[in-house]
Amino acid sequence: MLHSQVLYEDNHLLALNKQAGQLVQGDCTGDVPLAETAKLYIKEKYHKPGAVYLGVVHRLDRPVSGVVVFARTSKALTRMNALFRNRQTEKNYLAVVDREPPQAADTLVHWLRKSEEKNKATVYSTEVPAALRCELSYRLLGRQGGFYLLEVRPLTGRPHQIRSQLAAIGCPIVGDVKYGFYRSNADGRIHLHAFSLAFTHPVKKTAVIIRAPLPDEKIWNYFKGLKYENGALD
Repeated sequence: MLHSQVLYEDNHLLALNKQAGQLVQGDCTGDVPLAETAKLYIKEKYHKPGAVYLGVVHRLDRPVSGVVVFARTSKALTRMNALFRNRQTEKNYLAVVDREPPQAADTLVHWLRKSEEKNKATVYSTEVPAALRCELSYRLLGRQGGFYLLEVRPLTGRPHQIRSQLAAIGCPIVGDVKYGFYRSNADGRIHLHAFSLAFTHPVKKTAVIIRAPLPDEKIWNYFKGLKYENGALD
């Protein structure tokens, strides 16, 4: 049930812990997206008549899990869009790879060009026509069971940025065959999780930090309990 995925909820915003495999917004598959399921949740919980408003603030790729935020009012949507556009949010991802990265911590700068036809990004080390600059920082948090856990903080918001940039340094995300991992996961997930999102509330103007627990899955479970900033991974 969707209520088990709710991370934050008020009159303006709804944040969910998206499961790998769920669509955020509808596409050509015709599968029911999370946005529509969330509308139904709000309609039933608050006994709302008629159509329910819910704006998509940002998206996560289908095989990715973690924090995704929706706006419950048009005012909140406009202001949240501005926060994302002006890079006034702090996005924190966790990624699992099976190769030790070249450095324990680093900042990566590439130029990315995405093919909509192939739904895949190509990464370049120098500026090329029609490519967008992308930047992220990462650090190695731990190693368990032959896998490495990376904290990744994207400083730009390009499609497939984390997936393609990590692959460019020889560390494709576990299960991500699109970007060079040698096999897919049985359930189609890739081991990339939007762990936390911090921003100033668009209406209340208070600090908001939303954190999504790790999926209950074998490889993610290797890292549960690992000390992480103010607590431990859960």
